[in-house]
Amino acid sequence: MKPHLGNIYLFFMLLFVSSLHAADFTYAVKIDNTEPYVKEGVLLTFDVNQTNHNIVLLFDFDLEKSEAYSFQRIDIEEVDAYHAAQIRYTYLVYPLKADEVDIHFRLTQKATTDESVAYSFSGDRDNVKTLETKDSNIAVPPLRLKVKPLPEGTEIVGDFTVNYKVKTLKGKAYEPLPLQVRIQGKGYPPVFDKLLPQEGNFTRFTEAPEVKSVATREGTQSTVTYPMAVSYDTDFTLPKLDIKAFDPKSKKIYTLFVPAQHFQIEDVNSSLLLDTVNTPGASDYDWSWLQGVLNYLLVFTAGFLSAVFYRIGKQKVKVTKHTPYSALKEKVKQSKDLKSLLQVLLSHDVKEFYKTIERVEKTLYGKEKTSLNVLKQASLQTIESMEKRQ
Repeated sequence: MKPHLGNIYLFFMLLFVSSLHAADFTYAVKIDNTEPYVKEGVLLTFDVNQTNHNIVLLFDFDLEKSEAYSFQRIDIEEVDAYHAAQIRYTYLVYPLKADEVDIHFRLTQKATTDESVAYSFSGDRDNVKTLETKDSNIAVPPLRLKVKPLPEGTEIVGDFTVNYKVKTLKGKAYEPLPLQVRIQGKGYPPVFDKLLPQEGNFTRFTEAPEVKSVATREGTQSTVTYPMAVSYDTDFTLPKLDIKAFDPKSKKIYTLFVPAQHFQIEDVNSSLLLDTVNTPGASDYDWSWLQGVLNYLLVFTAGFLSAVFYRIGKQKVKVTKHTPYSALKEKVKQSKDLKSLLQVLLSHDVKEFYKTIERVEKTLYGKEKTSLNVLKQASLQTIESMEKRQ
């Protein structure tokens, strides 16, 4: 008999709690499109309205993360009336797969009193008092979308345009020739791991794209810039770039394209090059990077073996001395450009000059802009430090 009465009591308690939640506030979920295409943005709003005006209510709401969709909160509109909270949460949601997709919600009700609110504000900034609340997690049923697949081969979703810049179509063997592709418009941000065509044996230099996106109620406005460079030891053609796109709003299928670019390459004396190979790797796997690794290993191995022979032979092995410091200084001063300076530093002691070598390489092949005189001065300071240690 007692267990039976306990079950009845528990039932009424659960009924009371559910009724309390229903009596305390109401909520409503709205979405502007329940049958979007994959990666088509939909606008979702979640409204909360307090109905119990005898208590103070606060709310914590968000969408649950999922691999089936991405989302971004656009806005929170709040009416801070006395005991009558009204909040509207607005989100831009992108479904990422076809078929049925459930959007899940996380809602927490935080109940408190006027006295607790007044107490939390009574402390100064050095004595902050915590607002005490009674938290309740509210189960909100998921919202189901019926997501339509994209046309076959679609790579970009939205209304976008493309433009490009090629600095020059002429260069020397192995010289990186910069180019830039920019995609801009409204829709799902057009970010690619690999944008350049993979046909051709030439070398591709790529960096992470620069992405600027602003999400609004009308969608996401994006500008994605791809800085790149190509190089080869003879004339070559960068194939035409075709990007298949689809605009769900107009149901339009279209193609963004960058025309083929033919580069004219001037041959150079390979003996004057610091590297006689093209790096980094081309579309086929390129083992040319191995030469650079072997060069560095050769330097470190030589130093290691010298130390071993010294300990074993007690200086019986005659070790070739480095270039005299005065001569080394003169070579640094006489360097006419960054490549000649890099050659001088690499030919002496990579371990001593590795920081300066790194700066020279970043200036030659990266975005760093350091003048030749500054790099020479850094090299000379390193040499002076070496002299003092002797």
